[in-house]
Amino acid sequence: MNRQAPTLEDVAREAGVSRATVSRVVNGVRNVDPAIQDLVRLAIERTGYTPNRAARSLVTRRTGTVALVVSGVGESSEDERNAFAARVFTDPFFGRVVGGVVGFLRPRSMHPVLMFAESSEARQEVLRYLRQGNADGALVVSTHSGDPLPTLLAEAGLPAVLFARPVRPVALSHVDLAHWDGGRLAAERLLARGCRRVATVSGPSTVSASQERLAGFRDTMARGGHPYVPVAEGGFTLDSGVTAMTALLAEHPDVDGVFAANDLMAQGVCQVLRERGRRVPDDVAVIGFDDSSVATTCRPPLTSVRQPVEDMAATMARLLDEHVRGMRTEPTSVLFEPELVIRESA
Repeated sequence: MNRQAPTLEDVAREAGVSRATVSRVVNGVRNVDPAIQDLVRLAIERTGYTPNRAARSLVTRRTGTVALVVSGVGESSEDERNAFAARVFTDPFFGRVVGGVVGFLRPRSMHPVLMFAESSEARQEVLRYLRQGNADGALVVSTHSGDPLPTLLAEAGLPAVLFARPVRPVALSHVDLAHWDGGRLAAERLLARGCRRVATVSGPSTVSASQERLAGFRDTMARGGHPYVPVAEGGFTLDSGVTAMTALLAEHPDVDGVFAANDLMAQGVCQVLRERGRRVPDDVAVIGFDDSSVATTCRPPLTSVRQPVEDMAATMARLLDEHVRGMRTEPTSVLFEPELVIRESA
């Protein structure tokens, strides 16, 4: 015969406490003596009791699940949506976001559900999913400054926290990096190396972080006596870095310093320079942004502006948890500082 699954009553008998006390411990109620909590946890371990998630949700009004939403704009066809998802999974930045989120959630027995919101229909699906109580809230990573999802979430009164400050004011908490300062750090390094003919591969103009990194870089170069910096726009991919650097060399063959707005594009820059017989950093110094795994695998290893993505993502998850628990009722922001990590490329 199959052994019946252990119940709350079994745990209560094992611990020598009431069923109500066991229920309070299982559901995370805080007014239980720590010593009794330890007794109950030992009894749970000895009996093999597993809480019923559905029943627990009725008590706590929480699912233990959060939606990790990657949001974009304009991908309407199936091919475009598939390409959008493929870009996400091949970008080391997103892997670091997931790592930071999971690092916070896992010890708390919480789990992320990945959702894409790259079209109007997909955004409505995210809203329905949250309204129906399938997740406690949303962690939103947006790839476009015109993304309407943050506003839709705020207007619906749904718990959400954003990775990056929204362009339009919206009453949601967010985490972000001081991107302008990151661009400044890159410019200061190239100036200190004595670079005189500097160019930059920017990120997409539709992404506010790209604009801020570019502004910080150009402003600092101007303060250093270089009012004109050629710019080629990329798309945060290796291929776009190759294309942008090819175009820059066609117009400015004597360039001796390049700042790329992420490491993947900087890798593409190094690839083009290598193919053209230009040595990095002897002939051309190259700086990336993010300090991702690409920075260490690139040849030569990239000097890069570090963005502490894992810490930012974990903080994003923490803020959402505080909003859901009622510990935080007003929107807040947490701004992280960039750091220049010097390697061989500059």
